[in-house]
Amino acid sequence: MTLLQINCKNKTISIRDAMLSGIEVFILLFTIWNKSVGNKLLNKEVQDYINANLKADLHSLLLKKSPFPEVSMQEIVQQIKGKQVAEKKFPFLLKDGVIFPPQLNMEQSSSEKTALYKSQILKGKKFIDLTSGFGIDAYYLSQNFEDITLIEQNIELLEIVEHNWNVLEKKARFINQKLEDFLNENQENFDSIYLDPARRDQNKNKVFLLEDLSPNILEIQEKLMSISSQVIIKLSPLIDLKYLVSVVPNIFRLDIIALKNDVKEVVAFVSGEKKKGIFCNCVNLESGESDFSFTFGDEENAQSEYSEPEKFIYIPNNSILKAGTFNLVSEKFGVKKLHPNTHLYTSSEKITEFPGRIFEMEVIDSKKIKKKEQYNIISKNYPLKPEEIKKKYGLKDGGNAYLIFTQSKKGKIILKSV
Repeated sequence: MTLLQINCKNKTISIRDAMLSGIEVFILLFTIWNKSVGNKLLNKEVQDYINANLKADLHSLLLKKSPFPEVSMQEIVQQIKGKQVAEKKFPFLLKDGVIFPPQLNMEQSSSEKTALYKSQILKGKKFIDLTSGFGIDAYYLSQNFEDITLIEQNIELLEIVEHNWNVLEKKARFINQKLEDFLNENQENFDSIYLDPARRDQNKNKVFLLEDLSPNILEIQEKLMSISSQVIIKLSPLIDLKYLVSVVPNIFRLDIIALKNDVKEVVAFVSGEKKKGIFCNCVNLESGESDFSFTFGDEENAQSEYSEPEKFIYIPNNSILKAGTFNLVSEKFGVKKLHPNTHLYTSSEKITEFPGRIFEMEVIDSKKIKKKEQYNIISKNYPLKPEEIKKKYGLKDGGNAYLIFTQSKKGKIILKSV
């Protein structure tokens, strides 16, 4: 088995699967050229048709015959789906000439907003993304670097990324290679390495332990640290932080990133040498809330005060709940917990800088709840779920009023917004 490397513009394509004859190499190069330079999807008539059908019923569209003999209806629908996803997730790609990959590749990509947040932390000379995918993270994280390398084993996806980066006038070196093979052959050092491991197994089931990810982070972490002083790893929002810190030495920063109160990812920053303390930052993008920062382990030494409900009730945002800093929040903002297992807080004076939702509420008797009234129902440390509560009391969902069903140290209580 031999290694053949083909240099095409800024990209190096590595082929190991077979011995290739001259004519096979020619066919491969022609295929690459045809997909990138001669892509029929970029014809004006095709683009006009795509843009005219952005709100069309895609199932009905798939049943129709493509009006273009050189472009299938499946390819057209893929581009429509891509524009629809991009409008919400990465609008910077809504530009003439951009091509979108299959929907799965876009679903697995970071959003523009989370990528932009991460980019503000990094800077240096040489950056490499070892799991490029659709390249959203790489595009933003590499903004403050001079030399950029993207590794991606899916050649068709890499072709699309390179094409789009050319459209966006951003330069990089594109390498079609398995991450493990690149690491075995690489002789370069980088200021920052970025990884977004695949979080599904061969049966498409979700996995969370680092040894089950692809690549296996635990197997390659020593190699990574031998070629860079900083490795950044994007992980599932469901990963256990204590487990993460226990299996990956030299983590010096953890970012828990939520977007509109939906936790999207946990990002670990790893150094080549042990640093004192782990800086943790909980951020809730597009909420207007301040970040909540602390040192990992501070929660163990923090203590909460407890109280029955006072005038104001606080619910921390989900990035803080993910961090598990329940006592630290109480201590830092001077708010009291209702119960050890109820992550609701209270105060008599309003703490406007609290990172989460703030309600002005009063305790009510369940007998005062009238059937068919409309409420937003919140259940915290309470035996019944919101749907069960609505059914029990005959309530309608929605509106501007809130009911919180929860527990204080004295027992079950119901809170109503004032």
